[in-house]
Amino acid sequence: MYKVSIEPHWRIAYGKKPSIDTAMLLRLLDAIQTEGAILQAAKGLGLSYRHAWGLLREAESVFGTPLLEKHRGRGTTLTRFATTLLWAERRIAARLSPTLESLSSELETELAKSVLGNNRTIRLCASHGFAISTLMEHINRQELPIKLRYQNSMEALATLAQGDCEIAGFHLPVDVYEDSVLQLYLRFLSREEHCLIHLANLKQGLLIAKGNPKRILSFKDLTRGDIRFVNRQSGSSTRQVFETLLLKNRIDSASINGFETTEFTHAAVAAYIASNMADVGFGVETAAHRFGLDFVPLVEERYFFAIARETLESKAMQEMLSIMRSDEFIHEINQLGGYDATETGKIHAVSDVFRLVDV
Repeated sequence: MYKVSIEPHWRIAYGKKPSIDTAMLLRLLDAIQTEGAILQAAKGLGLSYRHAWGLLREAESVFGTPLLEKHRGRGTTLTRFATTLLWAERRIAARLSPTLESLSSELETELAKSVLGNNRTIRLCASHGFAISTLMEHINRQELPIKLRYQNSMEALATLAQGDCEIAGFHLPVDVYEDSVLQLYLRFLSREEHCLIHLANLKQGLLIAKGNPKRILSFKDLTRGDIRFVNRQSGSSTRQVFETLLLKNRIDSASINGFETTEFTHAAVAAYIASNMADVGFGVETAAHRFGLDFVPLVEERYFFAIARETLESKAMQEMLSIMRSDEFIHEINQLGGYDATETGKIHAVSDVFRLVDV
């Protein structure tokens, strides 16, 4: 099976000086931040001390500013400029990862079709998330013919109903959505033909800068003039949940500074806040943990895969279910922070799940 990996790559220049390829420089800066010393950082990357110093001096010459600060007895730390470079790299990776992973998956499918002459792939449409990424790592290691394309919950269910994918992932918030929204979900599901596989429960809430320096204590604080908010893109399931909560709290989105500032993943929102470009956002608890942010839980969600019953009997799907029910996978999901794998791998009837949310 073909495996394609596409990674972001960027160069940076200052004035008329030649641009610098950031790939190795950023790896070196990240290692120095971790190790606190150039020598250990260089060794970890397989570089000589001389080569590492040369790379740093070249970059400082081009940028016109130092990258490192040496402290007697406390090793070497990064300057503010160097730290900004690292956060830029993390934001780029967080923002582009869904697009690049989807492109990789599409290319893998095309390569397989060109060799096999047909498409034996099971198509999975789901929103970008930490549990999904963990599952795909296991699927790829076992080389199962399951390819992922990122879509929000409504889009994924519509794609399933149109016959353009075999598995659709969707969020089902507890005690948040009105019946009218849930009825839209049911438009794409057949109580007879489809069943639901439980992936995990998760928590969404406010992602707040470490230590909560702006003292954000309630939803109402989002309307304060000194608070900078970063949102998810329009149409995303997380954005829909957040806007529903605004309505329930009688808050006008126009009163929130930064409501129109958007990112495409939970990780990108968290990285934006960690970079001090915003004070608060809305997303999953795992993103807060990954980027050292505080978290205020507001919503519990259940995440399901919708699938036709006949597809469930396929060999690839049975192998995917075995992964989901394995002790290793369940342990990894529980370790994400903010996820609960108690019901992971359990199969439900459509009518049973939607009865629980009073539809």
